[in-house]
Amino acid sequence: MTAAKVGMTGRDTKSLTLLKQGTGTATHVRLHGVLMRIGLVIERFDPHHGGAEFWAYQHATCLARHGHEVHIVSGAASNVELPSPFCLHTFAWQECRLQRAAIVEERLKTLDLDIIHDIGLGWYCDLFQSEDGSRISQWEHKLAALPAWARPFKRNLLRYLPRYNAFRTLMERQFGDPDRIILAVSKMCADDYMRYHGVDEDRIRVVYHGVDTERFSPMGKAPLRATMRQRMGIAGDEVAFLFVGHDFARKGLATAIRAVSAISRVGHRAKLIVLGDGNRRKLPVADQRHIVFCGRVADPVSHYVAADAFVLPTFYDPCSLSVSEAAACGLPIVTTRANGASELLTCGTDGFILDDPRDDVALARYLRQLCEPATRQRMGGAARKLALRYPIERNCREIMSIYDEIMRRQTLRFPSAVSQNHLAPADAVDAMMRRAA
Repeated sequence: MTAAKVGMTGRDTKSLTLLKQGTGTATHVRLHGVLMRIGLVIERFDPHHGGAEFWAYQHATCLARHGHEVHIVSGAASNVELPSPFCLHTFAWQECRLQRAAIVEERLKTLDLDIIHDIGLGWYCDLFQSEDGSRISQWEHKLAALPAWARPFKRNLLRYLPRYNAFRTLMERQFGDPDRIILAVSKMCADDYMRYHGVDEDRIRVVYHGVDTERFSPMGKAPLRATMRQRMGIAGDEVAFLFVGHDFARKGLATAIRAVSAISRVGHRAKLIVLGDGNRRKLPVADQRHIVFCGRVADPVSHYVAADAFVLPTFYDPCSLSVSEAAACGLPIVTTRANGASELLTCGTDGFILDDPRDDVALARYLRQLCEPATRQRMGGAARKLALRYPIERNCREIMSIYDEIMRRQTLRFPSAVSQNHLAPADAVDAMMRRAA
């Protein structure tokens, strides 16, 4: 996969250590330029497309800022800029997921990369991270959102349709390699990987999402808040609950609508702001005066600061990035135990946690509490403090430490034979020196 696998020793001096084959002797290669060549593999590299894509963009930016050479391998990319060094590799899009993964594998074999970090697309990588979590677990949770009579029918579709069989084949290869490290974005995901995919616990590393706490912040946003609320028709005495997500069914928008409608009927002045372009056809009929549909937005910061609290009664979310963003903006959080991000929350302190995503009565009870300004202020302040403990920089450093672990492992098991894709250790040192020049 790469010519030279090395382990980092002392980032401040930008020194790399390579264990010579058969001797255990460490050879130090001091670099004055690029530390590592890192490949990030993702279906679509577009920070405006969704949570996974935005996370990948932030991570790539952070890696480049640390001096790594970042290679993005993607089937589609928007016109975005990253700090140098940065390379973009696109491939011809294929509708079949297995064909996409195979094409990406062949493309990656042509690149001289130290680490390959796949974010859900293929199977040729050192580190695999699924921003969708376990698809099998996700399917099980989505079944729970259906009426009881519809679940057996849907389960048969999951068993026999080619689309789902392709997913199973893909997941078998993604999780099946015993030497591959699996990055889980929550303990919930880690448990799912062990339960549904047979991944050994010692192969899993849990790293929670981080957030840009300077960009997502309530500080100095009062004028923007007033402007956005006026634009959306939200009065000063109305409580604005924010929902963010494109998959309305899985994210529990119907539950949120029923709960906001319920508290409005008993006299609370509340509105639900909905960011996302999901399917509205199966949403409950509600008084449209209480719902503001904003569609897909390129920059949600203004909507976060316009809101008073965040609500996401999701049926399944590996670790919702929007929860981190809302908390950073000082919003109390209401979500469910089926959201990996709930592991970071303390119910009653920085938010509330629903046991059942369908329970609009319990959700309405929490929303009524958040209609009290003092409660919102207390919980919002606690949510901001929580977000400050998980900045994007921490997230990046924790993942870079996994990269280091992988490279240390690789130094201990260089193949004895030289192939066209692997240099002999002595040649590997020379290659690293040439790269640093």
